[in-house]
Amino acid sequence: MRQSDLCGKSVLSLFAPDDRGGLSDRFSALQDRPPSGVPYTARLLNRTGELDDVVCTDTLVTYRGESAVMTTAQALTRDAIFDASSAANEERAALAMAALAEGVLQTDEQAIVQAANPAALRLLGLGGEDVNTVVGQPWADVIRLIDEVDRQPLTDPVARCLLERQRVHAGRQAVLLDAGGAERPVDLAVVPLFNAERALVGTAAVLHDATETRGLARRMTYEASHDALTGLLNRREFESRLGAALERQSEETAGDVLCYLDLDRFKTVNDTCGHVAGDKLLRQIAKLIREKVRDSDSVARLGGDEFGLLLASCPLSKARQIADDVCNVVEDHQFVWRDQIFSVSVSIGLVQIGPHSGSVEDALSAADSACYVAKQRGRARVHVYSAKDEALARQRGEILWLQRLQKALEDDAFDLAVQPIVAAGGSERGGPACELLLRLRGRDGGLVTPHDFGESAKRYHLMPKIDRWVLTHALTAIEHGRLKLPPGRRCTVNLSGQTMGDPSFLEFVVESLDASSVTGDQLCFEVAESSVIANLEYARRFIDVLHGLNCHFALDDFGSGMGSFANLRQLEMDYIKIDGAYTRDLGDDAVSEAMVAAMVKLARSLNVRVVAEQVESQQTLDAVRDMGIDFVQGHVIGEPSVLSS
Repeated sequence: MRQSDLCGKSVLSLFAPDDRGGLSDRFSALQDRPPSGVPYTARLLNRTGELDDVVCTDTLVTYRGESAVMTTAQALTRDAIFDASSAANEERAALAMAALAEGVLQTDEQAIVQAANPAALRLLGLGGEDVNTVVGQPWADVIRLIDEVDRQPLTDPVARCLLERQRVHAGRQAVLLDAGGAERPVDLAVVPLFNAERALVGTAAVLHDATETRGLARRMTYEASHDALTGLLNRREFESRLGAALERQSEETAGDVLCYLDLDRFKTVNDTCGHVAGDKLLRQIAKLIREKVRDSDSVARLGGDEFGLLLASCPLSKARQIADDVCNVVEDHQFVWRDQIFSVSVSIGLVQIGPHSGSVEDALSAADSACYVAKQRGRARVHVYSAKDEALARQRGEILWLQRLQKALEDDAFDLAVQPIVAAGGSERGGPACELLLRLRGRDGGLVTPHDFGESAKRYHLMPKIDRWVLTHALTAIEHGRLKLPPGRRCTVNLSGQTMGDPSFLEFVVESLDASSVTGDQLCFEVAESSVIANLEYARRFIDVLHGLNCHFALDDFGSGMGSFANLRQLEMDYIKIDGAYTRDLGDDAVSEAMVAAMVKLARSLNVRVVAEQVESQQTLDAVRDMGIDFVQGHVIGEPSVLSS
């Protein structure tokens, strides 16, 4: 604080309200008797209004010719303990040690424990009355540390500190064994203590209970490598393990086997009963698969209703048996949802990987091709990959999609579905009001999502044509009143990575707006983070030009990549849409909440507003509102509905 902040104020106002009564009595007593000089603890209000624990000492002084009391306050920190110890102020050191929440033990120069505070005794599984069982004992007899990973004893940090005469830290994986043999993760630092003549007189060790932080770190590591819905490995971790398997293959070793699994008739459950039912079925299927493989095998959800198996050091005959078992158990499973019973099956493609299997992408493509053949031959079966399968899959699969998409563009056979976006606080006047979603009319009258045809559209570079179709029909729908936007609100249109890399698309957007009565302030272009970064220089120009026409931009799937925070600083974005992998678990998952809180804080610092997508439950909606997110999108707000023609 500045001097001007203090002058004229009661000294009691500087302390925590709960402490003022006792301090008032203490100061009043000083009128009748001089201060004792015995330190005492209190809580001091700092300039930001937060409370700092301090050790206070009252001293009688003469100020401007009159008797006065000077109160000094010293922050209760580790350094305060060490400074107090080095000054041989034992009384203050003991008071400071007792007040700290961290465990502190002091030793002499022979590594004999001289003092232990209550927090240290608790970490050792002891009570305050047990202090005499610690004091006077060799450090090595009191503190037993092992490595969390290899379970081996750690090098004595106090002995090292005394030898090296400098601060020593225990390993990051230190585990303390308490008096009862129980284990507790700890962070441990030991510092040397010197007297006024700089002679080494002992050490001070600070023990911090790391149970919570280690648990959080393990949870974050788990989250980074596992699918949030099923608990299986996620695609990134699976591909990493597959890459390692490909690197260790040789002609002499037994090969691993890669299996690609695709559920049959899953879409029926999802479309009939909704995503909640579909998610429940996926969790059940994941459990069935996990029970049929060996402990040494890797099981992953690769996306949607697709799974992967990596069978380690597995002969092909054994792999075929495991795959058959998985097929049978899934086909025998009956999924019950409310008053309906569904049966699903799984098609599995197998490929034995070896020194000539190529890259991770090559191996997955081969297994996917074998899975495609299994589906073509009647589903609910296993097929082992052969070189002919790749050509067959492409010929029957991707070429078919190419023809369907080309015909859909010619015949105007796409539809636009609209999903509402609402202000989380209920009173936002500006911002996005809805997102337009592309649908392909199926042969059976149903609608097909880009999840089914998107990869083929990308492979044959049809996305720029499809995005032109979407923008043209979006402008028409707004212009003719089929899509009504509230005043000041915008319609969000998705752009693919291929489109962002098409130099002619910017001119198309400008010309389309010029030819339409729709204004730029009615549009928001939504771009995936990966596609923007892949075409960064062109994306910047694209965004700058359309910002000049009052269009807005949203960065989709924010948080899905490790570079998200850095990428946002390079782009003039108006909104970020937080990846659904984080929003789905809000209210239940502390890691997701911490990640979303960090994203919101970053957005605020850059004057960017935040949209939470895939909000599927009231619990998640409540959590989103509590975290100060600006806009909400998801099934709890509204399902996508097709625009009328």
